[in-house]
Amino acid sequence: MFADNVRKKILTLCIIHQSSRVLLGMKKQGFGAGRWNGFGGKVELGEAIEDAARREVREEAGVEVLDIEKAGIIEFEFSSGGGSASGGHGNSEILEVHIFRSGGFSGEPAESDEMRPQWFAVDEIPFASMWPDDTYWFPLFLKGKKFHGRFLFGDGDKVLEYSLSEVKQFA
Repeated sequence: MFADNVRKKILTLCIIHQSSRVLLGMKKQGFGAGRWNGFGGKVELGEAIEDAARREVREEAGVEVLDIEKAGIIEFEFSSGGGSASGGHGNSEILEVHIFRSGGFSGEPAESDEMRPQWFAVDEIPFASMWPDDTYWFPLFLKGKKFHGRFLFGDGDKVLEYSLSEVKQFA
């Protein structure tokens, strides 16, 4: 069961999607290390969520996004005992991730201390080396849909429960 009345940590995730390909990064250290993911992270105090998404792409992939659109909001919770990637989150914190898509950028993707960027054809996305929830919401993302979801992870980063729905707009 999803917990109520817990602290939320606001994070961003930005995926560069150009028709038949997506730019993902191999996370090299910290939370989610060893997985392919979009680019993102914490929102700094006083920083707008969209500005945080742009900053994280710049820091992690070395490019400036030219356009950005909110695609989804997903809340992640890790059950007590958590999985290997729980990072000690337990039931005290929910990660509220604001997912953005971008089609255009300036610069060339470059490896950073945190991420190694790589292009993937949309029919060759490495889901087996990504977070397990990605298989649920990524198809909506690729179709240009907006969505809201919640995922509860258990031991071994197994999805125990989830809800996912398309939305017309974000509140």
